[in-house]
Amino acid sequence: MSEPLAVADEALLPTGPLGRALRLACQALAMAGSLVFVAIVAMSVVSITGRKLFAHPVAGDVEMLQMCAAFAAASFFAWCHLSGGDVKVDFFTARLSPRAVHGLDALGSLLVALFGALLAWRTASGAWMVKEAGEHSMLLDWPLWIPQMAMVPGFGLLALAGAYRAGQHLRAAGLVGVAA
Repeated sequence: MSEPLAVADEALLPTGPLGRALRLACQALAMAGSLVFVAIVAMSVVSITGRKLFAHPVAGDVEMLQMCAAFAAASFFAWCHLSGGDVKVDFFTARLSPRAVHGLDALGSLLVALFGALLAWRTASGAWMVKEAGEHSMLLDWPLWIPQMAMVPGFGLLALAGAYRAGQHLRAAGLVGVAA
């Protein structure tokens, strides 16, 4: 039970100016998402306590929770992928060569990049449509496009992290040259 936690492959840690900048951006967004989740929990505790003890909950608590949790959840994906924290099932690849595994991981990261870009594009498009429609939340009368647009940076960073990791895996597999 005292085993150390698995560390990502040293060769795949973000390096160079681009890698460091991407890592810092992903970490900062994940930290912001963490703080938002902590604030949501605190607000929920206050609201539930107020509802049960004083018959006075925080007005619009469910709306705030929904809007803030959407941003917070989207803020973790990029850091998870960039740091190699994705769930992998290596049952089928355990006997493959490292080159083949890196090739498959590159394909997976490329798919993550494409999916992140698709989510960023469609979420931004949807947010603009909601803005044009002038939709607001029922109780708080907050514009609904703002929390939806707040998810876009997380998805955009996911696309960048996927592309970066795909490049790393391609280099590790020897399928592309090493950049200077």
